[in-house]
Amino acid sequence: MRLRLVKQDTNFDFFSRSKMWLGVSILLMVLSLASFFVQGLNYGIDFKGGTTIRTESTTAIDVGAYRDAIAPLGLGDITISEVFDPSFREDQHVAMVRIEAQDGQEAVTSAVIADVQTALQVIAPDIKFVSVESVGPKVSGELIQTAAIAVLLAIAAVLIYIWLRFEWQFALGAVAALVHDVVLTIGVFSLVQIKFDLAIIAALLTIVGYSLNDTVVVFDRVRENLRKYKKKLLKDVLNISINETLSRTFMTSVTTLLALIALFVLGGDVIRGFVFAMIWGVIVGTYSSIFVASAILLRLGVKRDWSKQDANAGTQFANIDA
Repeated sequence: MRLRLVKQDTNFDFFSRSKMWLGVSILLMVLSLASFFVQGLNYGIDFKGGTTIRTESTTAIDVGAYRDAIAPLGLGDITISEVFDPSFREDQHVAMVRIEAQDGQEAVTSAVIADVQTALQVIAPDIKFVSVESVGPKVSGELIQTAAIAVLLAIAAVLIYIWLRFEWQFALGAVAALVHDVVLTIGVFSLVQIKFDLAIIAALLTIVGYSLNDTVVVFDRVRENLRKYKKKLLKDVLNISINETLSRTFMTSVTTLLALIALFVLGGDVIRGFVFAMIWGVIVGTYSSIFVASAILLRLGVKRDWSKQDANAGTQFANIDA
């Protein structure tokens, strides 16, 4: 007996309350933008500037112990990670300690670096600071701008691809869903003040790809069914298409969430922000592909004379559970 998260031959009406779902989505986007402009984001070292210290010792690295030793110095955001390299000697243990820029200073002062070294020597007496590098606020500001451009270019590329692959109505529906996902993710990070760094930008771009994949699967089935059910209303065709791909959508989302939740619980502090963004992105991406992209497509309308057959639609297995 195969596991099924959604029973076969479902017949849900996803558009009976489509105005309500769109209203909820718009309200959440407004609240997210309000939180962003009022409260802002808790930028990490990548965007605020700071100092990176490369340490080396013969004592095995305990990230938690390093963090506890430095915490009493009150240096704000500190990131500690162990570096692995096959070329290292057996007794060579390397770590990267990143300290945020202190108020009114371009970089951490030499006195602060000396204090950090003294604190870490309690744990690893032979610890050495191999290199010390600083990133100023100007470079960090450029990173913020570059990250924003990367996200906007990804969404623009999606708009062009969907427009060429389907029609402009499909493109606007897909892009609206992507903007919805990105804005809500930024809103959550602003609300709960989780550290926002370059890893979160990578998560946003991954969310764009995941949400787009879900939306394209639904839209491909919609196009097939527009040829198959030429007399049915567009609303009915959309309902049939979403129901046919619902099993695949839920199975993909649940299996992805299982892996992400395991990483969130067991992965440690270093990747927790990234994984949190991915978990939230999978949830809102699944929601938007059903209730946002398709609802907008319904309101824009779509041509019904799909006379040319497409043998490469790629969704013939969309209703089969993995």
